Amino acid sequence: MPVRVAVNGYGTIGKRVADAVAKQPDMTLVGVTKTRPSFEARSAVERGYRLFVAGGGSVDEFRAAGLPVAGTLDELLAESDVVVDATPDHVGEQHRAQYAAAKVAAVFQGGEPADVAEASFNALANYAVGRGKRRLRVVSCNTTGIVRAAAVLRERYGVTGWEATLVRRAADPAESKKGLMNGIVPTFQFPSHHGPDARTIFPDLPIATVALVVPTTLMHVHVNHVRLARPPASGAEVVEAFRSTPRFHLFRSWEHVDGTPQVMEYARDRGHGRSDMMENVLWETGIRLDGSDLHFFQAIHQESIVVPESIDAIRAMFDLAPDAATSIARTDRALGLTR
Repeated sequence: MPVRVAVNGYGTIGKRVADAVAKQPDMTLVGVTKTRPSFEARSAVERGYRLFVAGGGSVDEFRAAGLPVAGTLDELLAESDVVVDATPDHVGEQHRAQYAAAKVAAVFQGGEPADVAEASFNALANYAVGRGKRRLRVVSCNTTGIVRAAAVLRERYGVTGWEATLVRRAADPAESKKGLMNGIVPTFQFPSHHGPDARTIFPDLPIATVALVVPTTLMHVHVNHVRLARPPASGAEVVEAFRSTPRFHLFRSWEHVDGTPQVMEYARDRGHGRSDMMENVLWETGIRLDGSDLHFFQAIHQESIVVPESIDAIRAMFDLAPDAATSIARTDRALGLTR
């Protein structure tokens, strides 16, 4: 019988997770929540998703807007085996007791503190850790990108040091409250939270991260300098290591992808749902090996990269696949990410 999945919060991440769950052969989407009527609530109904009211929302307000409501969050949880919490940062933590009382498993997002769950999760890095857990936390978009890359490099070459500068987008495309600033803003955190967050997956990862915010909505970009314990024979070997790993997309020089604008145009052209790019994006010409020093750029689509990880987290919790490779392949095939 498919695992019954609820999605609490139908926003940037939640609506993508809901779409992904609906495509999985071993899962069924029970419903999604909103706290007030909105275009996203209407979109959920138009997609055929059952709509429930969360937070301090009013069922009558939804019905007055002409939106059919199936019930409240508590009623949604009563019909579900697991809930993916996609509420705003730090709101998910407030729901933990409610999920526990309803006796449903929960997948939280990276905006919550690490101790909201029994473990932090990434499918390429520590899939087995998720087995049998009742609460998992999928690490944030930037951390997901770092950890995926670390999963490739640690196993093959060992890592003795890693410095990463994260060039972060200022806002998501749909956001209007933040706006875009005319400037470049350092975060003044040494390290930024991404390095410590990566160590919730790889405790021994010797990484230091810093971040700055720039006026774009498209993607994040990481500038990486990694010192390898066992240097590969050539840069081409590193390129192939990334290329042969699921959830990495490498552009060749002849494709003329100069930066994130062309990456997102490619994502639109390939027509995956919401024009998402769920893989780590690397450029062959942006990978350089100098002895034991590896330098590479990677771009991270903040709206979608954690979506397949959320699906794999559910599969790990309910032991729906024998190993990480099987789960990743099943998820990626359903989402059209296979190459």
